[in-house]
Amino acid sequence: MTLHTPEGKDSPIVYVVDDDVSVRAALEDLLASVGLQVLSFGSTQEFIAHERADAPACLVLDVRMPGQSGMDFHRRMSDLGISLPTIFITGHGDIAMGVEAMKNGALEFLTKPFRDQSLLDAIHKGIEKDRQRRRAEAAAAVLQQRWASLTAGEQEVIRLVVQGLLNKQIAARLDLSEITVKVRRGNAMRKMQTASLAELVRVAEKLGM
Repeated sequence: MTLHTPEGKDSPIVYVVDDDVSVRAALEDLLASVGLQVLSFGSTQEFIAHERADAPACLVLDVRMPGQSGMDFHRRMSDLGISLPTIFITGHGDIAMGVEAMKNGALEFLTKPFRDQSLLDAIHKGIEKDRQRRRAEAAAAVLQQRWASLTAGEQEVIRLVVQGLLNKQIAARLDLSEITVKVRRGNAMRKMQTASLAELVRVAEKLGM
């Protein structure tokens, strides 16, 4: 594994996996020259064994390597809990291989020799895509925390509210007083930080209710 970190720069990370030492060195120099932090590995096994940082990132992956190929590894990434945007590079690619890679969710498929700018464009696109994923996951985690802060009774009321039931209908369904329903509903909306029914319904949809 090789690490190139721009000094004093809190930059995203580009993971490079290629068994060719000269290719790794060239990519490390290229990416470091534009201020990107680079971690390079000679195999997918080395990459898996390394703890990934909590930062926006993307993966530059060689197609053909001894042992597990890049294509095989890419198919297994979701099972391994790895959701990095992936850019394939290869000196032995063909159209069918490129189509398969893109169908499997690859961001780009570049055949060597490729233009430096083509790779850099793909990497910046991948990093931005990963930033968006991380923002979405962070927002979802906040909503889950807010939902977990509700009491069981408040959650019960909100589930019925978002189904369109009125307070008096919810009271009848749960065998509660209408005042109790109003109190639980108000407390729940405050904890969920929603100011209107429409906003509450949108949050419920994001929570999968």
